Amino acid sequence: MDQKLNILTAKLAEAKLGGGQNRLDTQHKKGKLTARERVHFLMDPDSFEEIGALVTHRSTDFGMEEQQYLGDGVITGYGTVAGRLVYVFAQDFTVFGGSLSETHAEKICKLMDLALKNGAPLIGLNDSGGARIQEGVNSLGGYADIFFRNVQASGVIPQISAVMGPCAGGAVYSPAITDFILMVEGSSYMFVTGPNVVKTVTNETVTSEELGGAGTHATKSGVTHLTASNDIDAIHKIIKLLSYIPQNCQDKVPALPFVPGDEYRDQLAALIPENANQPYDMKEVIEGIVDAASFFEVQENYAENIVVGFARLAGRSIGIVANQPMNLAGVLDVNASKKAARFVRFCDCFNIPLLVLEDVPGFLPGTDQEWNAIITNGAKLLYAFSEATVPRITVITRKAYGGAYDVMNSKHIGADMNFAWPCAEIAVMGAKGASEIIFKKEIDSAVDPSAKLLEKEQAYAEKFANPYRAAARGFIDEVIDPRETRRKLIKAFAMLENKTIARPKRKHGNIPM
Repeated sequence: MDQKLNILTAKLAEAKLGGGQNRLDTQHKKGKLTARERVHFLMDPDSFEEIGALVTHRSTDFGMEEQQYLGDGVITGYGTVAGRLVYVFAQDFTVFGGSLSETHAEKICKLMDLALKNGAPLIGLNDSGGARIQEGVNSLGGYADIFFRNVQASGVIPQISAVMGPCAGGAVYSPAITDFILMVEGSSYMFVTGPNVVKTVTNETVTSEELGGAGTHATKSGVTHLTASNDIDAIHKIIKLLSYIPQNCQDKVPALPFVPGDEYRDQLAALIPENANQPYDMKEVIEGIVDAASFFEVQENYAENIVVGFARLAGRSIGIVANQPMNLAGVLDVNASKKAARFVRFCDCFNIPLLVLEDVPGFLPGTDQEWNAIITNGAKLLYAFSEATVPRITVITRKAYGGAYDVMNSKHIGADMNFAWPCAEIAVMGAKGASEIIFKKEIDSAVDPSAKLLEKEQAYAEKFANPYRAAARGFIDEVIDPRETRRKLIKAFAMLENKTIARPKRKHGNIPM
């Protein structure tokens, strides 16, 4: 028995060394943590239990039978983060470049099955060169097995992908199906085809960083939701993200202790400029409403005309979607619509109430938008809000014009409570544009067309560009003092806490894609 225990101890020690000490040293020189270090810093102390540490690959081609490493390039197991159960896999770049083999995939699939059965988040720490070429179709099949499970788990358990090294070819599609992607600046990249293939096919010369680095995907494509300066920063952001989301679709996020106090916020009364065309920072509105230092923004540098992220209100997790007047006046465009729709659907999947802060002059016009399907993409956000069954509250801070008023969680598409600040303007369009259309003949025939336009503009604004006509129809539940916004929202969300909606029986809807 002692001899068998000694053999087991030696094998486990070998598994923890990955591909050998020299490769571990190389990993550190690149400023990257090893796979085991990443798991160590992510999990609560002494909570991680490894599964499949003694697995080795089955390939015998190309001399592979002589290169056997325990664990086969991926660490899989379970443990706790902040006391809550999670399942995690970490690809080990020191073993065959972290490439995915048949057995490597089997380990990940087994972990995904456990996570789904037990209703707990799945975290993937990706650092892989892609499919293991020596195994051919077996490795490709392994990726497909993972993709299938990603889809089955979607909307059932949270799935988080941290790309902490290369992620190329078919390997990018598993993270793409998960709920959140995080990338590390300077050491991770994602692309379907690398720079060499791009050069061969299109004659474009581009670096890996330009093609698929963290900065590219954070600003241009929107593929990544969060970026980190290094591996430790990435792990801290994963832990923080987990604190805002539940274990599964039937669970709720644990509330933090909260003691009610003076919930009035005087600073909110001074944020909206007198000039309706002057911008202000919607993030200041958010900070004035939510619990102190609780706002956690997602996709911060992509489609900056809309802001999405998590926060806490009276200790409870909420999702926030807000137009940003500081960027493109807060209009809805293709990218903003996709960004917000995806976030709304995530919150609805996992029982996270939604707060919408609205200041939107409409959809962005132009051939670029029309040719890139603003109709279909704008409809995604409309569909996402209309489908959502979680508590939904809107606060109109200033402009709510045209179809964008409808789309941004209006009463007409199922919002539970809609508030407006006294300076809100709810109309088909701005007073100037509306007056130019409605009173065109009078303005053109006037002795002083400019004065007549101003007169009609003021008349239109007094009659339509305010929240009171909408409130009279019940489309706005209450016109509130901005200083009371936080207090009103706390009480409204508490009132909606046990909201339930029975939807028609169907297989699934057909969201415009």
